[in-house]
Amino acid sequence: GRETRLRVVLRVRPLTCTETRRGDRRVVHSLGDGTIHVSAARHDATFGFSAVFDAGASQEAVFEGSGMRQLVELAIDGFSCTVFAFGQTGSGKTYTLMGPLAQSEAQPAAPGLLGLMQRSFACLLEQSRSRGPGLALSASYLEIYNEQVRDLLSPGPPCALPLRWSKTRGFYVENQLSVDFESLEAIADLLLQGSQRRQTSAHALNRHSSRSHALLTIHVRSRAHDPPPMRVPQPSACPSKQGTLCFVDLAGSERVKETGSSGELCVEANNINRSLLALGHCISLLAKPRGKRTHIPYRDSKLTRLLARSLGGSGVTLMVACVSPSSRCLSETLSTLHYASRARRVTTRP
Repeated sequence: GRETRLRVVLRVRPLTCTETRRGDRRVVHSLGDGTIHVSAARHDATFGFSAVFDAGASQEAVFEGSGMRQLVELAIDGFSCTVFAFGQTGSGKTYTLMGPLAQSEAQPAAPGLLGLMQRSFACLLEQSRSRGPGLALSASYLEIYNEQVRDLLSPGPPCALPLRWSKTRGFYVENQLSVDFESLEAIADLLLQGSQRRQTSAHALNRHSSRSHALLTIHVRSRAHDPPPMRVPQPSACPSKQGTLCFVDLAGSERVKETGSSGELCVEANNINRSLLALGHCISLLAKPRGKRTHIPYRDSKLTRLLARSLGGSGVTLMVACVSPSSRCLSETLSTLHYASRARRVTTRP
């Protein structure tokens, strides 16, 4: 019930080969102790975050330093936990969450390159085994593509699912498939299956650009211990709890002029930017002191409806802001840094 702030960490990806060949300058520099400095013509700004991971940071360092392990433990204890990656297209969001995209059952990614998701799954299953047989785990995976919610685990061609509201559950997706799992291999297969069905395309800034927002939710149910047999039924000494761990891979903000998008890609970009704008508007309003807040327009997009509980409700939330250090991406990088700085002022009551 105590107010807690959103935890916001920053990851700066390395310059790409294309950027280096082009002669792009590095304009983002880590100063240590969670501080980042942006230095470019007419721009000189410093930003502070809970943690900053520069280009040399390993996937393991991001997992341990971001507080992800604590989120897993809170989900097991019955809290609603969310981690979402935000940033410009091509800034490393999907890599941070999932590791390299070129994965298959025959060619798994190297262990050192695995992202926050796979490391969290391993941590969750390790905790589950140590706590005995009382935990039941299941997963659901969906994407928001052109403002349609689609199930990534249901067999057959993807079809739009209705988004409903109830007083007890808040916003929820009707008829969404939830699949039980008990092993690391099983949840890794579900992640691979869903990711392969997700909408991606190539453009000038990213060969594997996510064209949808994806939400993978792990449901953690702790079964109540049955009381010993008695003549008069007694309430269970250990009530059941249900926690969630939701990973949100947001599609990247993009400028059509930079990506060279046209036709269907342009329609997708407009829908992505519109939903990210709605998310930014909600975060700006939530960053105000509680007494000065006006109505929070969660209903402005499907994305903000599904993140309503994580952002302003009873959840525990980690935001991973991803940026490019390239001088050519300066405008989008500054936009992401300002966005992430506002998010640090948002509070929830877990």
